[in-house]
Amino acid sequence: MSQHLHCLADLLHRHQLGELPCTIPLIVSNHADGKALADFYGIAFRHSPMTAENRAEDETRQLALLEEAGVDLVVLARYMQILSPAFVERYPFGIINVHHSFLPAFIGARPYHAAFRRGVKLIGATSHYVTEALDDGPIIEQDVARISHRDQIPDLIARGRDLERLVLSRAVRWHLDRRILSYGNKTVIFD
Repeated sequence: MSQHLHCLADLLHRHQLGELPCTIPLIVSNHADGKALADFYGIAFRHSPMTAENRAEDETRQLALLEEAGVDLVVLARYMQILSPAFVERYPFGIINVHHSFLPAFIGARPYHAAFRRGVKLIGATSHYVTEALDDGPIIEQDVARISHRDQIPDLIARGRDLERLVLSRAVRWHLDRRILSYGNKTVIFD
């Protein structure tokens, strides 16, 4: 989970409202920031700080926690780490992330900064299934917002947060409702 909590807060709130028909048994994060939210919603929280040196060990620990909790869908709320092939293989089409750009444009970190430098007139957010390739999994949902020359990077980030929450919650809901058919690197969303 990211240290940016807007997506986590939105998912937990939607779950509490009954919009996401699932059980959330635990939140695992490489940042401790989400613990207060987890406590508020009565969900177990495990802080699993990841470093370059403990990456493999940490992923093994995370997989064990997920297995113990019976998790079959992993939602990465702007998780800015690349998962190992072994982790991704454990959850084929069972890991959803949100990227803070309109993929395939501006992959990787700091896409709002790249969009600002490029002078785009639309920014977006993308939810997708996670694969071994960075920000390249089958796209589930995307949305955009118009910006202008008057907007600065903080404006793009603020508008983007709203888009990120929406596209991630839609993707999770559609996955839970079994409305997504994946084939190759594409998806079909059924009404």
